[in-house]
Amino acid sequence: MHPATLQLAPILAAEKSRVPFYIAGGVLVAWAFVVSMGIGMRRPDFPGSQGGERLVIAISAVLVVATASTAVITSSTPAKAAGSASAAGTPTPSPAGAESQPAAPAATSTPSTTPKATTGTPAPPSSPAGRQLTTTLKLAANPEGNLSYDTKTLSAKAGTVTITMTNMAPLEHNVTIASGSTVIGATPTFTGGARTLSLTLKPGTYTFYCSVPGHRQAGMEGTLTVSS
Repeated sequence: MHPATLQLAPILAAEKSRVPFYIAGGVLVAWAFVVSMGIGMRRPDFPGSQGGERLVIAISAVLVVATASTAVITSSTPAKAAGSASAAGTPTPSPAGAESQPAAPAATSTPSTTPKATTGTPAPPSSPAGRQLTTTLKLAANPEGNLSYDTKTLSAKAGTVTITMTNMAPLEHNVTIASGSTVIGATPTFTGGARTLSLTLKPGTYTFYCSVPGHRQAGMEGTLTVSS
């Protein structure tokens, strides 16, 4: 972690103010926009030299670390607990009046358990209700560092949905799946490789986005449609 971030950590932790997080996120988004859109598109030879390239990478790294650090320091304990439950694939309760969320039947935690029909009679393994479809999807972050995915829409069949996300950009990203305001699951935040997320989803419309501060607001989000 950058020394300046370490010096600010005690102050931010004591005040629990999210202002530093918003400031760091805003500066990171502004820097990414300036580098990619303001300078990169106007100057094909940007950064022009190896020294300039190292400077751009160093500034980007410092801003990413500062944003991530302020997000962790200013976050509250309940939010972390909710994040842990989401990462484990367990849906968190939604407020009263919110849209219905995918239930967590015993069949999802024990794959060998046979789904039951509405009458309480186990469905035969050969019937459509006894089989669970698996859909494999691919998603990638913009490799040039722009805050976007390679698509805004994904579609899958109800059942097990596996999303493999690739991030070869210099910035860290993730993919988070939510139903309304309820987070269902997410990959770790990473760069330089791919991560896989598997969820059991019912028919409906879901949102996928990058939960790194400022990235979703800059355009890293889309719609996942699950049909029966």
